[in-house]
Amino acid sequence: MISRAGCSSLFMRRRDAAYRRGAEPRQKERGADMGAYSVTEITDLIKESLEGSFSAIIVEGEISNCRPSSAGHLYFTLKDAASCISAVMFKNRFRSLSFEPKDGMRIRVHGGISVYNQRGSYQIVCDEMERTGEGEMLALLEKRKRAFAAEGLFDEDRKTPIPRFPQTVGVASSPTGAAVRDILNILRRRAAGVNVVVLPCPVQGSDAAPIIARRIEQANHWKLADVLIVGRGGGSLEDLAPFSEEAVVRAIAASAIPVVSAVGHEIDWALSDFAADLRAPTPSAAAELVSANREETLIAVRSTAQFLFETIKTRLERARFLVKPFSAEEMEYRFRAILQPRLVHFDDAKEELLISFGNRLADVRKRLELAKRTLEAANPGVVLEKGYSIVTNTETGRVVRAASDVKAGDVLVVRPLKGEIKAVVKE
Repeated sequence: MISRAGCSSLFMRRRDAAYRRGAEPRQKERGADMGAYSVTEITDLIKESLEGSFSAIIVEGEISNCRPSSAGHLYFTLKDAASCISAVMFKNRFRSLSFEPKDGMRIRVHGGISVYNQRGSYQIVCDEMERTGEGEMLALLEKRKRAFAAEGLFDEDRKTPIPRFPQTVGVASSPTGAAVRDILNILRRRAAGVNVVVLPCPVQGSDAAPIIARRIEQANHWKLADVLIVGRGGGSLEDLAPFSEEAVVRAIAASAIPVVSAVGHEIDWALSDFAADLRAPTPSAAAELVSANREETLIAVRSTAQFLFETIKTRLERARFLVKPFSAEEMEYRFRAILQPRLVHFDDAKEELLISFGNRLADVRKRLELAKRTLEAANPGVVLEKGYSIVTNTETGRVVRAASDVKAGDVLVVRPLKGEIKAVVKE
């Protein structure tokens, strides 16, 4: 690691040596022009001095204008309150980071100074990066964001829907910026009949915020537009700072005209995004949001009309199909189809019931006849008709069933079928 004093001393020594190397040949070649360098020569000397003196350094600062490239490299600016320096981390190092660098993040990088000859610029080539906290700018924005949110400036119930077909679109931005050109081109292509009122204002610097706020207030006072686009193209966190100033945020929140905030690119943000009625990722996207494409709308209307026609037609045909079975002939046929099986079932049930009753009646009659015969067989009168008699001992009153039931001298009563006969037992 090279200390600051060592870097300065080494740089001075190399500069003196470079001067000597560069001056001697020129004294031989040019005489009076000795010591004059070409751009390449002086750039090479600077490159050699800077890269040799600052090959391994540690720098701490705040990320600004962080932009990953399509090739996978990360380009950003490292700054503090007074200065800034360009920096790059190539993709082979960038992929190994455990966090995602963002604007306003405070970091510490390890790397070395590299000079890019073609542009005559220098930057830090970062080999390592570690997060050390939030930068001052981001911390300030977060503090403001919490304060405005607590005050209710970001509440959803304050927001107004964006009109789909505005007559006039107001644009509060720099009249010479690319954002205004993009908005005008898109509105001209998508909604040629829409009027555009450009409210000129600076979009960066210390004077930008109060002017932007005043333009928003003027648009509301004079009712200059049906919808208002407030924004600018991309830039660093500092470039976008005016759109996070209190004056701008309050002007947007108080605007009776619906406001679309279109600050920077997709990854950029400002506090105006939270206060606005709608946030667009870019100014071009804001123009598309506030201007419905007339041709697309006409096609959509025709498509919807055709869909409704087909739907109604299909439903009418289905209704006719459903009503057709309710004609007199069809109803009679359907009624018979429903009633006939039930009548047949009823007749079958009746026959089964009659047969069942007949069988039960025959069974009862049979049982009754059998009982009658059994009763008649048990009737003593029937037996007496055959010549049999009942003999009773008058002394005991019992029926005599054996000769041993009586003794000589007993009086017996003999009862034939008719009358009684008294007899005395002799032996």
